Amino acid sequence: MSKASNEIFIGKKPLMTYVTATLVQLASEDKVFVKARGNSIVTAVDVAQIIEKRMGNIGYRVGGVRLGSETLQSMDGRPRNVSTIEIEILKGGQGSPDSSSSETKADSND
Repeated sequence: MSKASNEIFIGKKPLMTYVTATLVQLASEDKVFVKARGNSIVTAVDVAQIIEKRMGNIGYRVGGVRLGSETLQSMDGRPRNVSTIEIEILKGGQGSPDSSSSETKADSND
Protein backbone atom coordinates (compact mmCIF):
# COMPACT_ATOMS: atom_id res chain seq x y z
CA MET A 1 0.00 0.00 0.00
CA SER A 2 1.54 3.33 -1.01
CA LYS A 3 0.88 6.64 0.69
CA ALA A 4 -0.20 9.57 -1.48
CA SER A 5 2.17 12.53 -1.33
CA ASN A 6 -0.57 14.83 -0.09
CA GLU A 7 -1.52 12.78 2.99
CA ILE A 8 -0.19 13.38 6.49
CA PHE A 9 -0.88 10.57 8.96
CA ILE A 10 -0.96 11.73 12.58
CA GLY A 11 0.79 9.58 15.19
CA LYS A 12 2.65 10.12 18.44
CA LYS A 13 5.23 12.71 17.36
CA PRO A 14 5.09 16.30 18.69
CA LEU A 15 2.33 18.52 17.27
CA MET A 16 4.61 20.95 15.45
CA THR A 17 6.20 18.07 13.53
CA TYR A 18 2.87 17.52 11.76
CA VAL A 19 2.25 21.25 11.28
CA THR A 20 5.64 21.58 9.59
CA ALA A 21 5.08 18.47 7.45
CA THR A 22 1.71 19.81 6.33
CA LEU A 23 3.13 23.22 5.44
CA VAL A 24 5.96 21.59 3.45
CA GLN A 25 3.40 19.57 1.47
CA LEU A 26 1.24 22.65 0.89
CA ALA A 27 4.25 24.36 -0.71
CA SER A 28 4.02 21.88 -3.60
CA GLU A 29 0.41 20.64 -3.45
CA ASP A 30 -2.92 22.51 -3.73
CA LYS A 31 -4.47 20.44 -0.96
CA VAL A 32 -3.28 18.16 1.81
CA PHE A 33 -5.27 15.61 3.82
CA VAL A 34 -4.48 15.29 7.52
CA LYS A 35 -5.61 11.83 8.64
CA ALA A 36 -5.86 10.31 12.11
CA ARG A 37 -7.69 7.68 14.09
CA GLY A 38 -8.42 7.06 17.75
CA ASN A 39 -6.66 9.27 20.28
CA SER A 40 -4.67 11.02 17.52
CA ILE A 41 -7.81 12.77 16.27
CA VAL A 42 -7.24 15.55 18.81
CA THR A 43 -3.79 16.23 17.35
CA ALA A 44 -5.15 16.26 13.78
CA VAL A 45 -7.72 18.91 14.73
CA ASP A 46 -4.98 20.94 16.45
CA VAL A 47 -2.80 20.77 13.32
CA ALA A 48 -5.65 22.03 11.14
CA GLN A 49 -6.50 24.83 13.58
CA ILE A 50 -2.90 26.03 13.90
CA ILE A 51 -2.52 26.17 10.11
CA GLU A 52 -5.84 27.93 9.62
CA LYS A 53 -5.45 30.45 12.47
CA ARG A 54 -1.74 31.26 12.14
CA MET A 55 -1.35 30.84 8.39
CA GLY A 56 -4.82 31.95 7.29
CA ASN A 57 -3.49 35.32 6.13
CA ILE A 58 -1.28 33.42 3.65
CA GLY A 59 -4.39 31.75 2.27
CA TYR A 60 -4.50 28.31 3.90
CA ARG A 61 -7.90 27.12 5.06
CA VAL A 62 -9.74 24.02 6.15
CA GLY A 63 -11.87 22.42 3.46
CA GLY A 64 -14.00 19.36 4.06
CA VAL A 65 -13.90 17.10 7.09
CA ARG A 66 -14.74 13.39 6.87
CA LEU A 67 -15.58 11.33 9.93
CA GLY A 68 -15.75 7.57 9.96
CA SER A 69 -14.85 4.39 11.79
CA GLU A 70 -12.77 1.32 11.11
CA THR A 71 -13.18 -2.11 12.61
CA LEU A 72 -9.89 -3.46 13.92
CA GLN A 73 -9.02 -6.63 15.77
CA SER A 74 -7.90 -6.07 19.38
CA MET A 75 -5.08 -7.95 21.08
CA ASP A 76 -7.56 -10.45 22.53
CA GLY A 77 -9.01 -11.13 19.07
CA ARG A 78 -12.29 -9.25 19.41
CA PRO A 79 -13.41 -6.70 16.82
CA ARG A 80 -13.16 -3.08 17.94
CA ASN A 81 -14.44 0.11 16.29
CA VAL A 82 -11.95 2.97 16.02
CA SER A 83 -13.01 6.49 14.99
CA THR A 84 -11.24 8.18 12.06
CA ILE A 85 -10.98 11.72 10.72
CA GLU A 86 -9.73 13.19 7.45
CA ILE A 87 -9.28 16.97 7.30
CA GLU A 88 -8.72 18.67 3.96
CA ILE A 89 -6.41 21.71 4.10
CA LEU A 90 -6.41 23.93 1.02
CA LYS A 91 -4.30 26.70 -0.43
CA GLY A 92 -6.20 29.95 -0.95
CA GLY A 93 -8.66 29.94 -3.81
CA GLN A 94 -8.84 26.14 -3.94
CA GLY A 95 -11.98 24.29 -3.03
CA SER A 96 -13.86 21.18 -3.85
CA PRO A 97 -17.43 21.76 -5.01
CA ASP A 98 -18.95 19.70 -2.21
CA SER A 99 -16.92 21.00 0.75
CA SER A 100 -16.95 24.03 2.98
CA SER A 101 -15.41 24.80 6.35
CA SER A 102 -18.74 24.30 8.14
CA GLU A 103 -19.62 20.99 6.48
CA THR A 104 -19.02 17.63 8.08
CA LYS A 105 -19.45 14.31 6.32
CA ALA A 106 -19.75 11.04 8.19
CA ASP A 107 -19.33 7.53 6.93
CA SER A 108 -19.02 4.15 8.50
CA ASN A 109 -16.98 1.23 7.27
CA ASP A 110 -19.18 -1.53 8.67
